[in-house]
This record gives sequence, structure tokens and C-alpha cells, in this order.
Amino acid sequence: MSGLRVVPTWRHGRERLYVCLRDGRNIAWYDRESGRVNLLTEDRRADVLHALDPFITGPVTVGPPPPPTPAELARLTLHPDDDLAPNRPGEALLVALDRDPAPARLLRTDPRRRALLAEQTVGEALDRLDGAGWHALHSVPLPGGDRIHHLAIGPGGLFAVHTVYARKLRVQIADPMVTLGRGEASPLLRRVRATADRASHALTAEVRPVLALAGPAGRVTLAAPPRGVRVLEDTDLPGLARLGGVLKPADIEALHAMARDRHTWLRL
Repeated sequence: MSGLRVVPTWRHGRERLYVCLRDGRNIAWYDRESGRVNLLTEDRRADVLHALDPFITGPVTVGPPPPPTPAELARLTLHPDDDLAPNRPGEALLVALDRDPAPARLLRTDPRRRALLAEQTVGEALDRLDGAGWHALHSVPLPGGDRIHHLAIGPGGLFAVHTVYARKLRVQIADPMVTLGRGEASPLLRRVRATADRASHALTAEVRPVLALAGPAGRVTLAAPPRGVRVLEDTDLPGLARLGGVLKPADIEALHAMARDRHTWLRL
């Protein structure tokens, strides 16, 4: 008996099988997609391969882990205060509500509460795409006090997602104007496109704009298809996982490493 056990995990849509000692320490892992067994200790090679034998599905390369990529190195050296990846959906609104809560009598009508619910609904839908090889960043701060509600990075490309609360509201869109319920029309699509353009400049890559309606909306009326902007309800967001052919896994990781660094956005 080697005393080793195999623990399968999934991360960013890729399966890894970790080989662990009795005390839980990892001594190797098998990446089925790359066909590689990475050894952290050479003297247990035979035991590791024996433990993995029922799981190996084809020819494999066995050896020490490859050196980290530039994207991995950037992530490892990023100061926690500059890392945007831990941001929760609606992070900026959560901070604002904590610092300046509304009076109790106005709590239910505070528009920040609805905006927060919308960002949390859309953000959670985007986070669930992680298993399909996507990354989502939330509340990305921009110079001047603006922010990107959500930035989705995956095989289908990059998307700057602007969220609005639309539950049971009639939504009318006549580019660039958007009307929610009985509210006044505002040139929201102009803002959505401008935010995506700023993200494209910061990341030196095409970022496509998305208007996400957190609802579901009562009814959506489009005078004509908006120029270059996807309009999606939160229930439509899982469909992004079906998009592909734009970015390779290495490109996704490199762009995610750049986007999660707060300093990337200070150049705008």
C-alpha cells in the first residue's frame, strides 16, 4: 500500500487529479487535458503513477511542474490591495451602503438596494461560467469615479457588462436611449459603449459592451437592434458559455491577470 489517495478537482473548466499523502499534502497532480503528470517529489514517481493508473486515459508526460507563465507570475506577485479578483458582485455598492446607510424609513426605497440586487444577480450568473473556462471580475474601478459593473473574460472574448434593475418593468430601447418603467429615458447605451471602449484601451484588446437586465423584465421593446451592444436578461447570460473561437486558454489567463491588477485601470 502506497498510502496515497487521488482527489479530483475542477478549476476554470479543467479537471485536475491531485495525488495526496495521508496528511493531505499534494505530491503530484495529473492534468488530463494536457496529458501531463506533474511531480513535486521524484522519489515517489512509481507510487504516484500506480495511484493514478485507473485514471490515466492515454499517453502522459511525467516530470516536474513547468515554470510559471508570465500571467501566473503576475498573479503571484500582485499585492492583495491591488487585486480586483476578490471583489464581490456589487462591491462598490456594498461599501457605499456600509459607509452611508439610508435612514430606516427610506431603507426599502433606497435605489442603491435595487442596483445592488441587480449586480448580485448578474454577477452570480457570470461567476457560474467559471466551469466553462470564463473569469468574471466585478466592480472594476475606473478613474473619475466610474466603474465597470462586470468584466467577463472567456473563450468567446471580453465583455463589459452594465447592469440595470428591470424586475417587472417595461424596458424600451431606442438607441442610445433606454427607458425603464415610467422613468425618464436616458442615453444609457452611449455610456455602456464608452465603458467598453475604455476597457479596450486599458487591456489593448476588443471588449464588447453588454446591457444586462436583471429581472426578469416585464417586456423589452427594441426600436431597432442597438449598434454593437448585446441586450441580455440575466437568464440569458449562461448562453455566453456557448461562445468560443475568440480567445485561447493562455490568452484568457493573460488578460485576466492584467485585468485583475488595479494599476491596469489607472492608465486611462
